[in-house]
Amino acid sequence: MAKRELIKTSFDATSTAIEVISGIDLKGRNAIVTGASSGIGIETARALAHAGSNVTITVRNVEAGQRVAKDIIETTRNRNVYVKKLDLADRLSIKSFVLSWTDPLHILINNAGVMATPESRTPEGWELQFATNHFGHFALAHGLHGALISARGARVVSVSSAGHLRSPVVFEDIHFHDRPYDPLLAYGQSKTANILFAVEATERWAEDGIMVNAVMPGAIRTSGVKNLELSAERITKLQSSRAPGNEIVWKSPQQGAATSVLVATHPSLDGISGRYFEDCNEADTAVPGIVGGVASYALDPVAARRLWNLSISELNL
Repeated sequence: MAKRELIKTSFDATSTAIEVISGIDLKGRNAIVTGASSGIGIETARALAHAGSNVTITVRNVEAGQRVAKDIIETTRNRNVYVKKLDLADRLSIKSFVLSWTDPLHILINNAGVMATPESRTPEGWELQFATNHFGHFALAHGLHGALISARGARVVSVSSAGHLRSPVVFEDIHFHDRPYDPLLAYGQSKTANILFAVEATERWAEDGIMVNAVMPGAIRTSGVKNLELSAERITKLQSSRAPGNEIVWKSPQQGAATSVLVATHPSLDGISGRYFEDCNEADTAVPGIVGGVASYALDPVAARRLWNLSISELNL
C-alpha cells in the first residue's frame, strides 16, 4: 500500500496565530477554547477573536479569565469574548457547562491541560493528568456533539504534545495502581489519548460533518512546563544530547498557538480529519532520536476504538 501524502502548508514553526488566520472571516461563528487563561490558550482565543469569532474561553479561575477577556477585547476590538467556568477534572462542572451551551458550535479547541504533576487522583480514583487531559475533554466534546453537528462543518482541535512519544496508553494500568507513578509517563499517555480521540472521533463523526485533528504546539515556556523544573543547566544538557540540527527550539506563545488556529480555521484543511499536525504541517511518523513526528501507536485505530469505549464506560456517558 502506497504511503499517504502528508498535508503541507505555506506556514512553518515560525508562523504566528495571527499570520495563519490572516484574511479569514469568522464573523457569526462560535468558538470555545479551553484553558485560555494563560499561554497558548490566550493567543489562540485572541486570534479567533481577531477574525471576528464569538469566543468563549473556559477557565477554572473566572477572575483570571475575565482579565484575559478584557485584554483580548481591547486588542482585537471584538466585544464578543466571554468567560465561563469549567474544571475538566470535575464531571459535574463539565455537565453544567454542556447544559448551559445552546448555540451551534463551529470550533472547539481542547487546549487546557496539566503537565508532569505530582501524583494526584480525582474522587473517582483516576490519575489527574489522564482525567483532565483526556477524560475531561472527551466528556466535553461528547456532550457538545449536538452543537457541533448543528454548526454544519465544525472543527475540533485536540491539543497533544511531543510528550506523547514517551508512552502509549497503557490500558492494563492507566491510573498507575500497579506500577510506580512517573509524571512524564502519565503525561505522555494522556497526550497519546488526545491523538487517539481524534482518530476515533473521525470514524464516528465524519458523517456529521465534524472534522477532528490533533496538534503539537511546540516547546513553549508555559506554566505547565515549569513543573519540569527545566533549569538552564538541564536545558543545556538536553540540547547537547541531541544530534546537530535536532535541538529543542522554544516558541513564543503566539507561535505555539499557530498550529491550533490553522487546523481550526484554514480553508485549505476543509474535510481533513484524523491527522496530527506540528509546526503548521502534518507530521510524519516519528523516528527514534529525532524531535517531532507522531508515534504509530497514537494513530492505531484499534487502540483508538478501545479508548473510546473505555471512556464511555468510565464516564457513564
